[in-house]
Amino acid sequence: MERRAVCPDCFKPAKNKQSVFTRMAVMKALNKIKEEDFRKQFPCPPNSPKAVCTVLEIECAHGAVFVAGRYNKYSRNLPQTPWIIDGERKLESSVEELISDRLLTVFKAESFNFSSSGREDVDVRTLGNGRPFAIELVNPHRVHFTSQEIKELQQKINNSSNKIQVRDLQLVTREAIGHMKEGEEEKTKTYSALIWTNKAIQKKDIEFLDDIKDLKIDQKTPLRVLHRRPLAVRTRIIHSMETCYVDEHHFRLYLKTQAGTYIKEFVHGDFGRTKPNIGSLMNVTADILELDVESVDVDWPPTLDD
Repeated sequence: MERRAVCPDCFKPAKNKQSVFTRMAVMKALNKIKEEDFRKQFPCPPNSPKAVCTVLEIECAHGAVFVAGRYNKYSRNLPQTPWIIDGERKLESSVEELISDRLLTVFKAESFNFSSSGREDVDVRTLGNGRPFAIELVNPHRVHFTSQEIKELQQKINNSSNKIQVRDLQLVTREAIGHMKEGEEEKTKTYSALIWTNKAIQKKDIEFLDDIKDLKIDQKTPLRVLHRRPLAVRTRIIHSMETCYVDEHHFRLYLKTQAGTYIKEFVHGDFGRTKPNIGSLMNVTADILELDVESVDVDWPPTLDD
């Protein structure tokens, strides 16, 4: 323990670490310690060991493998990741589980880590070409698959649920996953929203929205995500809008926006936390009834021929 005392701020207990002597902590200590202090603790060169080493246990693990693809979500009652509050599950499934459970079984893996290019709310559908995702399979016991077997695996996932569909399923490298996150802020996403207005509207009342290009909006972290996101004001760009009149109180709005834009808040204004918003632009109270992601413009993973 006196060795830990030499560099106390390097070896701090963390709740998710089994040992304080992690590789990073040891590297940090070696960088900080003066050579004379190091020599006091450890003879240089080290003394010859008196006893012979014996092997107590051998453990084998396979490096992780990575699977990527795109998913469509057709349900307005399905979260992207398990929805658990205070240890209690709110909905019986999630996009993550519907895809990963099959992969876990086939690759005979210990666990998995799911990541994607952004996420949609539980009540939002993802249509069009789908949303890119990647799954890390930890310690798989089977790693060799033909492209035909991966295609069959994709089919199995698609047959198991009508809430999601997967396309372009493929094995990728750890490095390739970086493409999914690259320049994510600059990417665009397109949406379709069904909007309600409190005042009766005519077609001419919404047409001006079609002419607005590259509108800058300031979004204070929405109230609904404040419990898990830091309070900040983010500037986002609404590249273009297209309207389709439905009736006196409803219209459809097609939007092309910078990734990371909160669409619901851009419609209803979130009590003035998003400025400007559809309500303030039209001088009405507006709300969003339905939202669909029409496209996520990330050109990864590579499209596969069917």
